[in-house]
Amino acid sequence: MAKSKFERLPGFRDFPPEELGAIKHIFDAWRTVSNRYGFTEYGGPPLELLDLYVEKSGPEIVNQLYNFADKGQREVSLRPEMTPSLARILAGRHRAMPKPIRWFSIPQLFRYERQQKGRLREHFQWNVDIVGEEGVNADAEVLAVGLDGLRELGLTHKDIVARVSDRKLMAEMFLVVGVLPEFISQVFSIIDKMERAKVDHSMDRLCSEANLKREIAEKIWEICHENELENFQKEFKKHKPVIERLENLDRYMETLNAMGLGSYVEFDAKIVRGLAYYTGIVFEIFDRDGALRAICGGGRYDHLLELVGGDSIPAVGFGMGDVVIGELLSIKNLNRTESDKVDIFIVILEENQRPLALKMAHQKRAEGLSVLYSLKSDSLRKQLEMASKAGAHQAIILAPKELEKNLILVKDLQNGEQEEVRLDEFI
Repeated sequence: MAKSKFERLPGFRDFPPEELGAIKHIFDAWRTVSNRYGFTEYGGPPLELLDLYVEKSGPEIVNQLYNFADKGQREVSLRPEMTPSLARILAGRHRAMPKPIRWFSIPQLFRYERQQKGRLREHFQWNVDIVGEEGVNADAEVLAVGLDGLRELGLTHKDIVARVSDRKLMAEMFLVVGVLPEFISQVFSIIDKMERAKVDHSMDRLCSEANLKREIAEKIWEICHENELENFQKEFKKHKPVIERLENLDRYMETLNAMGLGSYVEFDAKIVRGLAYYTGIVFEIFDRDGALRAICGGGRYDHLLELVGGDSIPAVGFGMGDVVIGELLSIKNLNRTESDKVDIFIVILEENQRPLALKMAHQKRAEGLSVLYSLKSDSLRKQLEMASKAGAHQAIILAPKELEKNLILVKDLQNGEQEEVRLDEFI
């Protein structure tokens, strides 16, 4: 007997069949929608060089990683996200590929973070990306995929909302009101945390970290809380770069409206995404009640391939984790378990029937059916109980008297009906 009791590590999950079935239901929805939109699934290694993530997110990311030196003294990390792997994979091969590239993946990701509601130290994530297309239609297409993935799970516009903004638009407006170019990234970083901070704290940070006068900081605050695009068009009508980005965002919204998704989308200037590599339209999807963390986040990232040694190529994508979705589906009573049902359970009443049962099972399995039977001698009652617990659709009973007549008993376990069938017809 083992002297120690081994506990599961904090922030990680076990997946017994019923819980794995719930995740498989989410995966099935993700794959179904990805295929409908013509995306191809890809994968990558769970372990990458540490520099791949440092290059993308900066050295501060290391504190959030499961990183170590391997036996070859290489600094490596379990992957915390998939986009850097995607960029690495495409960096050496995208030139020979037709554009746009439409890829998706469902990796398991790992981050060494404090466990909290909606965030564990591992999760599965649906990554969807379009690479090689700079037009706004690609941006709208990616958000449509994400929304349809949630709709496939039974969620509606009453349950979820996509809050959308544009980092280029915001940057152009900030420049107009007096933010220096070298402080734009600091302003974005402060805005990204604005909803979780007190007003005075955000204003003080804008003044101290972004080197802004109080009146400019107040103007930034006003811009971030203005959600009517028409008001921006009036206020910045003399500034061509702002108007061009507003027109681009209008086309984005019109495309989503044409898809029938307009009721799911709202403009929100506070959505800027904290990661600096985003270069255009960005979005986050939330539950309408605001009870949970963001379900999904993404946007345009046109320079990421350059960071890992590739070419400059436009790209847009998102990541959607399974943990928050699982919580939302539970709240909305939309949880479903994709259990592995058994097609046939063969009931063996006498051990001399076992060779026949094995022959029948092997043949039906070769035809693609799922077949079970008891591995030891059991009564008819116990075997039928086993069949029921396994969720079998049908029981094939090898009864001695019927077998003498070349017959078997076929019992429908859904309605209880039973009939005799010729053995040679069955096999």
